Amino acid sequence: MSDLPLLSLTTFLPLIGAVLTLLIPGDEKQVARNARWVALWTTAFTFLVSLGILAEFDPSNPGFQLVENVAWLPDYGIGYKMGVDGISLVFILLSTFLMPLCILASWEAIQNRVREYMVAFLILETFMVGMFCALDFILFYVFFEAVLIPMFIIIGVWGGPRRVYAAFKFFLYTFVGSVLMLLAIIAMYWQAGTTDIPTLIKTAFSPEMQTWLWLAIFASFAVKVPMWPVHTWLPAAHVEAPTAGSVILAGVLLKMGGYGFLRFSIPMLPQATHDFAPLVFVLSVAAIVITSLIALVQKDMKKLIAYSSVAHMGYVTTGLFTLNTQGMDGAMFQMLSHGVVSGALFLCVGVVYDRLHTREISRYGGLARSMPKYATVFMLMMLASVGLPGTSGFVGEFLVIMGSVGHNMWLGLFIASGVVLGATYMLVLYRGVIFGKLEKDDVKAMPDLSLREIAIFAPLVVVVLWMGISPSSVSHLYEASIANIITTHQAALDAAGTVATALR
Repeated sequence: MSDLPLLSLTTFLPLIGAVLTLLIPGDEKQVARNARWVALWTTAFTFLVSLGILAEFDPSNPGFQLVENVAWLPDYGIGYKMGVDGISLVFILLSTFLMPLCILASWEAIQNRVREYMVAFLILETFMVGMFCALDFILFYVFFEAVLIPMFIIIGVWGGPRRVYAAFKFFLYTFVGSVLMLLAIIAMYWQAGTTDIPTLIKTAFSPEMQTWLWLAIFASFAVKVPMWPVHTWLPAAHVEAPTAGSVILAGVLLKMGGYGFLRFSIPMLPQATHDFAPLVFVLSVAAIVITSLIALVQKDMKKLIAYSSVAHMGYVTTGLFTLNTQGMDGAMFQMLSHGVVSGALFLCVGVVYDRLHTREISRYGGLARSMPKYATVFMLMMLASVGLPGTSGFVGEFLVIMGSVGHNMWLGLFIASGVVLGATYMLVLYRGVIFGKLEKDDVKAMPDLSLREIAIFAPLVVVVLWMGISPSSVSHLYEASIANIITTHQAALDAAGTVATALR
């Protein structure tokens, strides 16, 4: 398998599936049925190919592996360069793992323009995987921006009543931030003469230039995370998006911001990262506390989980900028856990929405009696979200809090408050939907999980428990890459301090 271009195969297989879907003949009913199957088999096969990347990957090597390099614009130092380290590998696996589940979740929920819907998801997968594989900053930017197009269409066409507003808000927020990042890329290109990411990581930018570059790049990735106060596009997008769209938004697209900090801000701009870390901590604590309090008063299940996503990503940004092993490892684990758990929670909302066509918490109650299987799955994901030991959610939060305490005791205390708030709003949600009296006739008539829905939740349950019981089986994939970032970051700070001392 080492002779195969595994990264390009994983990236462009969904695009091939999209083309095949467009060529399906027949009437509307036949096209819809076959489009579902083509999308499912394409995404499943793509996941299997991505496991080939895992099989070829050496976790002890912190550098980029399986590198593919083809001349694209050689006169300008821009190339089609793909490669993975432990950080990008786990995000590729997360993306390809969630996509077949999204197709299954859309099997009955999407009845209009099914072909176009499946094509949009397949194209979205190509852009997501390509972004995580890219080792050229221009190539990364192309994939990073291209992700907006299919997600904009998914929200705008198959979303709820305010779908157009939500789609445009999502697009405008993320696009404006990305324009600033493009300016930073151009400035870095003029300084280094290349957009090759490994070369840029080794390039020493002046402290003044680092400040402006960091702010420009931060503007893009902060919106994607999203950090407070530029998070307001997320609840609207989640509420209006179809269930599978919410899964990908929470599971993968939010991680693009954290990945960007790890790939660009921290390793390329060490001095500015050190200087602006307190700002990130303030915004992260604000996100955890404020959005948790907002989640407490929500009546819409989807909106509550959307605000909880902002709070959980506050842990991620805090852990990343502690720049110690516990904090950064915890942030990585939290991103992966949140990708699975939040995706599963949105799927749980989708299950009852498909039956009753409302997300109001007050419309439910007593589902523990009529839908015991559903109540069990919902309980596990709710407990994982609040960080119950033995689930994936505990590991990331615990390590981030440990890393925060190691950085600053007060920071650790503020971050830990989110655990209490998170448990409160998730227990309120679970109590309102699952417990209480089963009085409403339409709620009584709701059937429990179908075989298709069980097939969707089963792998998510396994992953959540597996990550919680054996976290090292996941964390060993990226630990060497994280350790390398910390080492090189500290070395850059030490060198900058030496130069400043010599100049004085």
